[in-house]
Amino acid sequence: MGVALRAESDYQPVAMPAKESETIEVSVVMPCLNEAETLETCIGKAQRALREANIAGEIVVADNGSSDGSVEIAERMGARVVNVRARGYGNALMGGIAVAAGKYVVMGDADDSYDFGHIPRFVEQLRQGADVVMGNRFRGGIQKDAMPALHRYFGNPLLTRIGRLFFHSPVGDFYCGLRGFRKDAYERMALRTTGMEFATEMVVKATLLQLRIAEVPTTLSPDGRNRPPHLRTWRDGWRTLRFFLLYSPRWLFLYPGMALMLAGSGLGLWLLPAPRAVGNVTFDVHTLVYAAAFVMLGFHAIAFAVFTKLFAISEGLLPPDPALDKLFGYITLEVGLGVGALLTMAGLAASVYAVSGWGAQHFGLLDYSRTMRVVIPAALSLTLGVQTIFASFFLSVLGLRRR
Repeated sequence: MGVALRAESDYQPVAMPAKESETIEVSVVMPCLNEAETLETCIGKAQRALREANIAGEIVVADNGSSDGSVEIAERMGARVVNVRARGYGNALMGGIAVAAGKYVVMGDADDSYDFGHIPRFVEQLRQGADVVMGNRFRGGIQKDAMPALHRYFGNPLLTRIGRLFFHSPVGDFYCGLRGFRKDAYERMALRTTGMEFATEMVVKATLLQLRIAEVPTTLSPDGRNRPPHLRTWRDGWRTLRFFLLYSPRWLFLYPGMALMLAGSGLGLWLLPAPRAVGNVTFDVHTLVYAAAFVMLGFHAIAFAVFTKLFAISEGLLPPDPALDKLFGYITLEVGLGVGALLTMAGLAASVYAVSGWGAQHFGLLDYSRTMRVVIPAALSLTLGVQTIFASFFLSVLGLRRR
């Protein structure tokens, strides 16, 4: 299954009366799916935090189809309830944020694991100019039994490190569900994922857009519900890793492709003059075939990296890349066609040379070890030349919308 995306028009903000919109500074958004056991506690904590810090705010409960009385509890507590029919963590949050009237939004799960009393910490950073404020549970404290050991010591730290490596993000706790952000910054991010990846996409998009990100310590307590959490360890861990790869063509395609091309080219150049012996093992044209395959696979991976990057930018999944735009100022369709034509002609010339050598032997048996050292590079050059021509045309098609 691929990452679920939403259409841009799925959620339209509900117009608020001008006077009411002006008085609300912070909207606290809680996604809700059958949270009757803990919802009242969470709303009460958020309301008390806003009141004690003298923050003009509201509580928005984004209900995702609860059947246990959660809606009635929210309404009785004075929260605004928005019913979001499309299922999914991301869908619920997008529905709630869309109707939020505040300049700032603080989002948090309604399972009583996060301390809504920390809302003023987030608001303070937002007032000081931060676009996104992340909670960090590792800095604030994780209570006993609040997080499985597998998540605490392996899954969360590992995935956070991968996210920091792939996107150069400053965030130290990618998975923290208690976070705040400016609503206008949220609109700039144009988040698309509708499931659990929503929270991860927010961190990635904020980093790629070079928004100002701050962190504050927060705590994590044991889930207050008597039922299992919605989170699934291996499924959601894989979904996060998959999301990282899909949003980073460099790590998914470019770096592996470059490694394959370098390995194949180096191995090929080493074997091209003659067989090579390493100890009692002799490497000959059979290995040269694999070297050529590495080069072709690497070329395709690099091409996919460029295709994916351009498509993602065109669809709004990734922000524009000035370095890529500058590169394509030099690498035009004509340049690509020229390089492809040169490679193709080189391959044809080498093929003609190989056939003429075969003809000199009256098309009989040949010394395959010598002949294949011409045929393999010839076939590789032909293939790369034609693929370069096709790739150049395809890149031009992708570039039509950008232009």
